[in-house]
Amino acid sequence: MFGYININRKELCKESAKAYQAYYCGLCQKLKRNCGTKGQMLLNYDMTFLVVLLTGLYELDHEETAFTCPLHPTKKQTAWINEATEYAADMNIVLAYHNLEDDWKDNRAYTKKAFAKALLKDYEKIRKKYPRQVTAVERYIADLSAAEEAGEENIDLISGLTGMVTEEIFDWKEDEWSEELRCLSFYMGKYIYLMDAYEDFKKDKKRQNYNPFAQMVCQREEDFETFVKLLLTSMMSECAKSFERLPILMHADILRNILYSGVWSRYEYIQLKKRKQKEKKARGKQNVKSL
Repeated sequence: MFGYININRKELCKESAKAYQAYYCGLCQKLKRNCGTKGQMLLNYDMTFLVVLLTGLYELDHEETAFTCPLHPTKKQTAWINEATEYAADMNIVLAYHNLEDDWKDNRAYTKKAFAKALLKDYEKIRKKYPRQVTAVERYIADLSAAEEAGEENIDLISGLTGMVTEEIFDWKEDEWSEELRCLSFYMGKYIYLMDAYEDFKKDKKRQNYNPFAQMVCQREEDFETFVKLLLTSMMSECAKSFERLPILMHADILRNILYSGVWSRYEYIQLKKRKQKEKKARGKQNVKSL
């Protein structure tokens, strides 16, 4: 995952923000217990969303623990841990392992290869616990690699690969909630892939790397930006529809904050950077004219 599924802290009440932080810290502590300090380095917001979503859907009780965090040593922190935390921590390891392997293949980053090797024993344990999910991730990596190497131009098809693997990860129990969980996570997975491609568009173009938006022909940059915004909005709209059909009351405000606002945090940050770059470029032109 890429860390796009975050909260908007400014729009969340104090009590809910504390609850979200407790689940985030719980995931961090579970990764530490399972894999040591190296596990904590893999912590991400996407899997915290999964913890909160599954906790709300299945109304899970949590175990509360206090701990000292090296980043905040002056005050004890609170962690909430339950069955969903354990599951999300395992999925976090699986996804992180393949992400590290991918970085090694793409950039020959030896530190990433060493890190992946250090996770291999944990990865194999998780494979035995969750063969369906791990097999789906491995199939996804192979299919995505093949599609990108072939220069796949169908944006819906290639983003759908991420949607399908996200389905398998979010469908924890394969029960009566599977259909809606799969629909929600399919569109969320597509959003994540497209958002990552959008963020990396100029970098990929410069390095001549694959990007699903590369074949788009737009005479104006504004047309490209409009298309991407509509595409991303469509993905999250479908995702939100499925969420609203689920009988979730517990932590519903946190989940709505993420789905309707938090997921756009990185997009808004990118827009801010682009505006600043344009303003800087405009000032540079004005300075040249005044000489």
